[in-house]
Amino acid sequence: MNDASNLWKVTTNRFVNEKEAIMRNGNIYQISNGYMGYRGTLDEFRSEELVGITLAGIFDKVGDAWREPVNAPNGGYTEIYVDGEEVSALKTAIKTHRQTLYLKNAKFERKTTFTVKGKEVTINSERFLSIDKPNLLVIKYSFSCSADTEIIIRTGIDFNIWDLNGPHLTEVNSTVSRDVLVVDAKTHEAGIPLAVAEAIDMNFGAEKHINEKNRILREINLKAEAGKTYSFNKYSAVFKGQDTPDNNVKKAADDLVNEAKNAGYDECLKAHNIKWQKRWELCDVIIDGDKEAQLALRYSIFQLLIVAPVKGSSNSIPARALSGQVYKGAIFWDTEMFMFPFFVHTYPEVAIELLRYRINTLDGARRKAQSEGPGYRGAFYAWESQETGDEACTYFNIGDPITKRNLRTHFRDRQVHISGDVAIAQWEYFKMTGDDSLLLEGGAEVILECARFYYSYAYFKKNKNRYEVLDVVGPDEYHENVHNNAFTNMVVKVTFEVAIATVYYLKSKYPDELKKLIDKIKISDEIDGFREASDLIYLPEPDPETGVIEQFDAYYKLEDVSREELKKRIIHPDEYMGAGQGIAVQTQIIKQADVIMMMNIFKNRFSREIKKANWEYYEPRTEHGSSLSACAYAMVAADIGKTDYAYNYFLKTAKLDIEAKYKVYVGTIFMGGSHPAANGGAWMTAVFGFAGLSADAEKVTINPNMYKKWKSLTFNLIYKGDSYSLTVTGKNVVVRAMKSNRAGRLFSVNGKTIECQPGQELNFKY
Repeated sequence: MNDASNLWKVTTNRFVNEKEAIMRNGNIYQISNGYMGYRGTLDEFRSEELVGITLAGIFDKVGDAWREPVNAPNGGYTEIYVDGEEVSALKTAIKTHRQTLYLKNAKFERKTTFTVKGKEVTINSERFLSIDKPNLLVIKYSFSCSADTEIIIRTGIDFNIWDLNGPHLTEVNSTVSRDVLVVDAKTHEAGIPLAVAEAIDMNFGAEKHINEKNRILREINLKAEAGKTYSFNKYSAVFKGQDTPDNNVKKAADDLVNEAKNAGYDECLKAHNIKWQKRWELCDVIIDGDKEAQLALRYSIFQLLIVAPVKGSSNSIPARALSGQVYKGAIFWDTEMFMFPFFVHTYPEVAIELLRYRINTLDGARRKAQSEGPGYRGAFYAWESQETGDEACTYFNIGDPITKRNLRTHFRDRQVHISGDVAIAQWEYFKMTGDDSLLLEGGAEVILECARFYYSYAYFKKNKNRYEVLDVVGPDEYHENVHNNAFTNMVVKVTFEVAIATVYYLKSKYPDELKKLIDKIKISDEIDGFREASDLIYLPEPDPETGVIEQFDAYYKLEDVSREELKKRIIHPDEYMGAGQGIAVQTQIIKQADVIMMMNIFKNRFSREIKKANWEYYEPRTEHGSSLSACAYAMVAADIGKTDYAYNYFLKTAKLDIEAKYKVYVGTIFMGGSHPAANGGAWMTAVFGFAGLSADAEKVTINPNMYKKWKSLTFNLIYKGDSYSLTVTGKNVVVRAMKSNRAGRLFSVNGKTIECQPGQELNFKY
C-alpha cells in the first residue's frame, strides 16, 4: 500500500468497494486541524460511506443514547454526471485509482479514471483543513474527458449526517445568500448554534441551485471538450456557537468563505503550509537505515499533529482523535500518559491546552467524586470525559455478542488511577518547562484535589500500619474490583508526593497564592495527611526469589494458562474477555501492560534486574487487547537490552493506524477509528526507548538502547524553554543547542554530565 521510497506520504493505487475497507481507508487517509477532522472519503461519498466532519469540543445527547461529538454537514460534497449517468467509485467502472495523504501538510488527494459509456473521465481533487484558519476547508476539484461530453456537476453541502447516536442537529435550514450556500442548525440537547457555508470559484458552465434530499447544491451544466481540464475551487467554513462572541455563526461562516475565495486556493495553501513546516521543524524524528520504521513513525507523529488542539481552545485529544464518534469522543487517561509526553517534549504550547482542559473540567471531577461513593472528596476525574468533565462512561459499557445483553463493567467507578494520571501530568509540565504559570492558573488546585480524593479513597489498615487501595480496576481491564493493584498504588503514592512538592514550591515562591488556594478549597488539615499517606501507602514488593511483583492481591491464585490455550475457549470472535464472566477473568491472562506500565512510567524506581524479571513474567501473559500495551512492552524491552523485542513491539505500535488492521468491534460496540495514544507510544518508544531519553527538573539524561538496524536517530527537544537537536548512534550522542537558547542546561549521557551552553555542540562517545 505504501510507497516506501517516499517517506512523506501514504498512498494506495486501488479502490476496494467493500464497506469495511471504505471505513478503514476513512481512518487511514483522514485529515484534521485540531478544530475538526475530515475522514478520508471520496468527494462523491455520502453518510452511508461514513463521511464524517467531526468537531472538537462540542457534544450532544439524543434520548437515552450515549452523548457523542457532533458531526457537521459536509461542505466538501461533489458529484458528477457524464451523459446523464452518475459517476461514483461505488457504481462506475474504474480504470485507475490513486489516493494519497501528504504528511508534510495534511493534504488529501485522489485521482480516479472511470470508464463511462465508452469514454474515459478523470477526476482529480485535493483538500486540506487549514491550520491557519481552523474553521476552513479548502478543495480543488478538476475533471477531464476523453471525448466531448455532456457534464453535470453538483456540488455544495450534504447535511445527511453520519451519526452513531444521532441525529444531533435540529432546526436545520438551508439558504443561499450572495451566492454562498449556508446550512445552519442547533444541537439537539443544548441548542448550540452551528453553521456551514460554502463558496465556489468557477469560470465555466451555467449554474442553478437545488435544495432536495437534505442537500443544498449548485448544479453546473456544460459541454466538456475532449482532453480539456476543467477546474474549480471550493471553500467551506464551519462555525459553532462557542467560536463567536454573538453566536452569529451564519455571518462568521459566510465571511470566512468569502475571505478565502478572495485570497484564492494557492494563498490559502501557502499560509497552511508555512504553519505545517514549523510543526515538522519542531517534531520530526529521522531514522537513518530503516524506511519502514521511518514512514510508520512519521505517520504516527502526523496523527498527533493533526489533532493538536487549536491554540486558546483548552480542548484535549479524544481517544479516537477526530476520526469519528467512537468512544463518545471522550478524553481518557490516554491523553496524559501517551500523548502529553510527545507535546511537552516537542510542542509545549499544545501541552498547555491539554492541561487547561483538565483545569477547566475540575468541577466535573469534583461532582463525580461526590456522586460515586460514600464520603469521597476532591477530584475523581471522569474515565470518559467530554466538555464539562462529567462522567460519560456508563455502568453497562459493552454488549455481549452471544447473549446480546449489556455487560456491567467498572471502568467508570473503579479506574481511580485516572486522577493521579492527570495530577502527575500537571507537575511534569512544570518540571520539563520551568513554567509555573499553569500551577497558579489552576494546576496546583487540580493536584491537591486529586490527592484529596485519594486520601478519602485509600483505606488505612491499622494492624499493618499502612494505607491500601481497594476495589479498583488497573490498566489491565480484564480483572475488575481487585485490591492493591501495583500500578494504581504507585500512582496514588506519586500523586501524594507531587501534592507535597506543589505545596513546598508555592510556599517558597508564592506564599500568598498558596494561602489563597488553601483557604479556597479548605484543605489545610489534609496536607499533613498526604505526607503520612505517601510514607505509608502499600506498594507490592518484588518477590525475593523471582523479582516479580504481583499485579494485585491474589493474582497468583488465578489459573496460569497460555494465551493460545485461552483463545481456544473463545465462542464468538467479538466477545469481551473481561467484565463479570469473560474467559480471562479467572486466569492470569491480562489485557494490557499493567505492572510493565508502572515500570515504564516510573522507570527510575526499579532496577534493570527487576524490570527484566517482570517483563519476562508478564509478557507471555499479556493478550494486548488494547492499543496502549505494545509500546509499554517496547520501552521496557529497550531499557533491559531486549532491543529485538522492543523493535517488534515498536512496529506493532507505529503501524497500527497506517495499516488499520485493528479490531472493529469489542463486544457489540463499534470501535473503528484512529489511535492517537498508540501514535504517542510510537514516538515515546523511539525517543524514550531506543534513544534512552529522560528529563527531570535538573537535567536531561540519555542512556541509548539503539536498535542494531538503525544507523542514527535524530530528534528535537524543548527543555526549560530552550531548543535542542539530538542525534543518537550506536557509538555517540550529539547534542546541538540553538544559539537563541537562554541558558546552559545539564545533559548526562551514560553517566557523563556536561552543561550545554547556547549555540554549543556536544559529542558524547560511549
